[in-house]
Amino acid sequence: MDGGAHYNPRTVEEVFRDFKGRRAGMIKALTTDVEEFFQQCDPEKDNLCLYGFPSEQWEVNLPAEEVPPELPEPALGINFARDGMQDKDWLSLVAVHSDAWLLAVAFYFGARFGFDKADRKRMFTMINDLPTIFEVVTGSAKKQTKEKSSISNHTSNKKFSLKGRESESVKYSKQTKDEEDEVLDEEDIEEHGETLCGACGENYASDEFWICCDICEKWFHGKCVKITPARAEHIKQYKCPSCSNKRARP
Repeated sequence: MDGGAHYNPRTVEEVFRDFKGRRAGMIKALTTDVEEFFQQCDPEKDNLCLYGFPSEQWEVNLPAEEVPPELPEPALGINFARDGMQDKDWLSLVAVHSDAWLLAVAFYFGARFGFDKADRKRMFTMINDLPTIFEVVTGSAKKQTKEKSSISNHTSNKKFSLKGRESESVKYSKQTKDEEDEVLDEEDIEEHGETLCGACGENYASDEFWICCDICEKWFHGKCVKITPARAEHIKQYKCPSCSNKRARP
């Protein structure tokens, strides 16, 4: 099912890169691509699994036919519970199983290529520095550092942060702008350093454009949800792909 037969990471760094790619694909399925994921998980179909690939892509498909499989298999039959649970509970359940699968695959590679205790500890530390898929999907990682009703009070109370603050150059001299930017960057990092993108799960960075969903209050990289600073200026109420799809779903 997976490309494991053609791609075998052999070092801690390669296994971690493999982990991040698979994780990014699965997060995408459960957040920005949630409507497509929902439709593919038809309860009328056979046992289905959610696969993440090192290329940051995802797939819903039948489990591998070979026994034993090339890689550990993800949770089987995720589609059967789709209509018997609240959407958020079902997605959270899939997220938990996806986290377990990612760890299983990473430690499978570790065992296969003879990682010693130090290698395993380093690999787990690298993995553990990332929020879990469950934390990204449920927003629980963000709740640990709540008190974020807007990403900055320096953007006219709009719920987004402008990369580089280009517009300020019109109002202030270069010297004033540089001094102010330094102060604002420090405030942004201090206040929002633990904020995680609801799509990719990466941390906040003051030099990137971010936007907050007015419904679920999760933050997203503009590039992850295809929103530019110019487009954001004209959005009165922003709804992330997940919240938009919930309203559109029959």
